[in-house]
Amino acid sequence: MITRTTFAGFGGQGVLLMGYVLSHGAMHKGLNITYFPSYGAEMRGGTANCTVTVSDKKIASPVASNPDVLVAMNGPSLDKFEPTIIKGGLIFLNASLISETPSRTDVEFLQVPIVELAKEVGNARGGNMVMIGAVCAKTGLLSLEETVEGMQAAMKGKDKFFEANQKAIERGFAFVKDGK
Repeated sequence: MITRTTFAGFGGQGVLLMGYVLSHGAMHKGLNITYFPSYGAEMRGGTANCTVTVSDKKIASPVASNPDVLVAMNGPSLDKFEPTIIKGGLIFLNASLISETPSRTDVEFLQVPIVELAKEVGNARGGNMVMIGAVCAKTGLLSLEETVEGMQAAMKGKDKFFEANQKAIERGFAFVKDGK
């Protein structure tokens, strides 16, 4: 099993943190991972993306030219990375910002209204945690417990955010399970 995921969006949307959560959760699960971040010099408001490769075997390269999964947090990220996704791949869209759908018909996509769902659980800034919950639920890469464990490891020392982020992750899992 090998799954390559690209997370992309504006700096400040928690794009790199989503990748870090997936990485930590997968490591705790005993899988091999690579985490390859990339961001503009301006950080907040600039572009940010990262690639996370998760595998039960050794990983030859951190570069994922053709990922299996794309998490697009804004329109420019969808435009830039949609062509790179493998045929039959999966695209997660931040439906709170992206109204269009992928132009490709050979990929599956899921629109996740992350801002609205995060507000439902009282964590207006937790959209990225809703999204990583949805990603892990849909792909099966991590269970709910493993995703929460990954978040806690990725945010070590920031315990005051654990409860709110766990609720947001749970909401992402519930969205995938219930379709709402």
